[in-house]
Amino acid sequence: MKVAIVGASGAVGQEFLNILENRDFPMDELVLFGSARSAGRKYNFRGKELVVKELQHNDDFKDIDIALTSAGGGTSKEFEKTITKHGTIMIDNSSAFRLDDDVPLVVPEVNAADCANRPRNVIANPNCTTIQMVVALKAIEDISHIRRVHVSTYQAASGAGATGMDELENQFKQIVNGEKPDVEKFTHQLAMNIIPHVDVFTDNGYTKEEMKMFNETRKIMHSDVQVSAMCVRIPIMRAHSESIWVETERPVSVEEATEAFSKAQGVKVIDNPDKNEYPMPLFLSGEDEVFVGRIRADLANPNGLTFWAVADQIRKGAALNAVQIAEYMVKEGMVK
Repeated sequence: MKVAIVGASGAVGQEFLNILENRDFPMDELVLFGSARSAGRKYNFRGKELVVKELQHNDDFKDIDIALTSAGGGTSKEFEKTITKHGTIMIDNSSAFRLDDDVPLVVPEVNAADCANRPRNVIANPNCTTIQMVVALKAIEDISHIRRVHVSTYQAASGAGATGMDELENQFKQIVNGEKPDVEKFTHQLAMNIIPHVDVFTDNGYTKEEMKMFNETRKIMHSDVQVSAMCVRIPIMRAHSESIWVETERPVSVEEATEAFSKAQGVKVIDNPDKNEYPMPLFLSGEDEVFVGRIRADLANPNGLTFWAVADQIRKGAALNAVQIAEYMVKEGMVK
């Protein structure tokens, strides 16, 4: 088994390295790729020093079974054929292929079987906000079909990559020192602020991030569910939070929902309001699961439930989900 990471020096690429080592992924060799700027960097993996190779249009992927790619949509589109032409399975973390009809969009807890149908040998990793939401929604969908979802996200700087986290940290330092914060990565100063704007606006007034939650959820869940999202950037480093309202075909009690969440794959419940216990990103960064709490009946809808969900955006929202896809395919014998 030979695996490659494309975009090894980025935040998700670094998380790929950590997860592959910590989960003891079954492989014989790991190859790292990056841009010309990243080429030559060295990283330790399983006691060996690996050197980043420059990603080029050549035959470097000829013997590679799985490529975990996180180098941006433009790079993924440009190098798709180079990566897959010799049979490599490309598990892509960008938005490049997510809504292509001939590319499965996979969250293993929800639709792992879709991995079997991959005519281009490309599997897309969904958007981070979508991933954590559908993992939680699956538990409710198994009880009663979900008709509608309203969701507000509270997204950490990590969603904008390493440069986003660096900018937030630098802004806090500048504020403490009485300096004017530098603003480059985000549309406005993020430190000491909340920005109701993630990604670019579309013609209908929603951002691309919000429309991803609409379109990707329907594709992953093979559902006609309607999703209306408001995506917000908040000044924390890591792990996204979501406030979610669902409308089901029949009433689902809080007790029934809580039991379903407790049994669901990839979900952990923290819901003890008497002890002020509920999911918070401060304590859940670095964790693998989607954490659910504040489970309540929706006072505005007799068929409604509302709950709070937190997940590490770089792990389950990105790198971990891709590695879980690879693990599933190895287990099911889908890798050559």
